[in-house]
Amino acid sequence: MSDQNIVFVGLWASAKSLKELSVRRGFLVVENGKISKKGTSNEFETLKKSGSFSKFKIVHLNDSQFIMPGFVDCHTHAPQFPNIGLGLDRPLLEWLAKYTFPLESRYGDLEFASSVYDKVVQRLITNGTTTACYFGSLHLDGTLELAKSAIKHRQRALIGKVSMNLENDAGYYNDTAKEVHEVEDFVKKILEFKNELIQPVVTPRFAVSCDLELLASLADIAKRYDCRIQSHISENLSEIDYVLQQFPSCKSYGDVYDKSNILNNKCIMAHAVYLTDDEIKLLSTRGVSVAHCPASNTRLKSGLCPVRKYLDSDITVGLGTDVAGGDNATILDAMRRSMDVSTHLELKGNENYSLDWTAAFYLATLGGAKALGLDSKIGSLDEGKDFDALLIDVYANNSAIDNHETYGSAGDRDLGLLQRFVYLGDDRNIVQVYVKGNKIKDIL
Repeated sequence: MSDQNIVFVGLWASAKSLKELSVRRGFLVVENGKISKKGTSNEFETLKKSGSFSKFKIVHLNDSQFIMPGFVDCHTHAPQFPNIGLGLDRPLLEWLAKYTFPLESRYGDLEFASSVYDKVVQRLITNGTTTACYFGSLHLDGTLELAKSAIKHRQRALIGKVSMNLENDAGYYNDTAKEVHEVEDFVKKILEFKNELIQPVVTPRFAVSCDLELLASLADIAKRYDCRIQSHISENLSEIDYVLQQFPSCKSYGDVYDKSNILNNKCIMAHAVYLTDDEIKLLSTRGVSVAHCPASNTRLKSGLCPVRKYLDSDITVGLGTDVAGGDNATILDAMRRSMDVSTHLELKGNENYSLDWTAAFYLATLGGAKALGLDSKIGSLDEGKDFDALLIDVYANNSAIDNHETYGSAGDRDLGLLQRFVYLGDDRNIVQVYVKGNKIKDIL
């Protein structure tokens, strides 16, 4: 009997779209790391009696448990975790210069890098993040330590070595030719791991720290190796002004990236708080995804991102924790803050801008998978997809959620369990985490 051949019997929940949730009771079969079959409770009993599950481990969920897709974090900075909770009273560019660049400069020390990254990956897994899209540091070998940690702990990850070639006071940048060479070398080394859970992602930090020559060279590398590319756009008004001064021939922040061939359907841009209507059309036309990072947008006083407007413009959106600008490493927090920010925009007069908890659930799972181009493999509990999933116990021991149930019908209770987890849950309720059928967290 393989550890990956399991039948879960009980409640499961999965998003079909921004507006549609599937919350069902029945059974779900995991075979060789993939979801091979789903069905009703009656169908399970029939198949069990016929011996169809004789070679499977059968797990009966209790009344407070359910299965859901794993969380997808579309944007976080692994080297910044030691700074989490520091300097959040400062605006973006000042925060980068005083706190972030000096810390990231330390990751040439491989022992330090390995120690930090091991804890980062474990922390995200504890919080139910089965897939993370990471920014590393400027260091090739240091960022390879991040890949090794993800492989060690069996997390699905997109990993980027940050690229910067414009001078800054911290001395944290590379010569252009050296940077281009190191990025290509990094991509090759990640591919040489031959690990299906790990992908390289080309990572120009943002137009504040990269010139057009470097941006175009990085776009060429991403195209030649058919890998994704990630960066930041329009996070902060001062940042936008700086970029437009730096690139006077470009009409907008988005135009800088477009002229460099950065924008395409393998590109994910973080923040996008202040996109103009022309930029919204540009990103939509190019197929660019957005990583919405409500915590850092709020903490660094950058602004309120109009996510609903982007969704209505056919831009794919996922969620990001954006540590250490964000002060919380769990996507549950990003879900709640995305609801808050959208509600604040609606209260300011933007009609129909709010996102409800079901929309937040979608963004945290299938929306994030689509943003990273992984929705054919993960993001929902559809047959044929990899079993990247969480086993949630809403009333787990020591949980913050009290069991004072006031439900109506059984269907109301099932939906209520999921709703309570979205609003009130934390890592204590995430009792098991699976990636491609492998159990990588277990506190049952």
